Amino acid sequence: QVQLVESGGGLVQAGGSLRLSCEVSGIIFSLATMGWYRQAPGNQRELVASILSGGGRTNYAASVKGRFTISRDDAKKMVYLQMNGLKPEDTAVYYCNVKWGSTWRDVWGQGTQVTVSL
Repeated sequence: QVQLVESGGGLVQAGGSLRLSCEVSGIIFSLATMGWYRQAPGNQRELVASILSGGGRTNYAASVKGRFTISRDDAKKMVYLQMNGLKPEDTAVYYCNVKWGSTWRDVWGQGTQVTVSL
């Protein structure tokens, strides 16, 4: 059973920073690609960042590239999203997820709310 627990969201002014955390259990974490998704009201869930097993390769949506950094700690089975230079359009519920094989798993935690005000 894959379990994902996100934390670290909050309310921040535009230009501010937050670091999101995701605690992962139920998988061999070191073998899994991890990612962060977000879903804004009225929008579909979108993948904003991913990091391969081993932590050597990362990928970002164009909208967050240069501002967000994904990282992982295999010893702690944690994945993080450092968000800098936050914009109001970053407001969303953020979720972490696991890619096993070629497919992102349809398993979701409760998410963590990020709200960016002007």
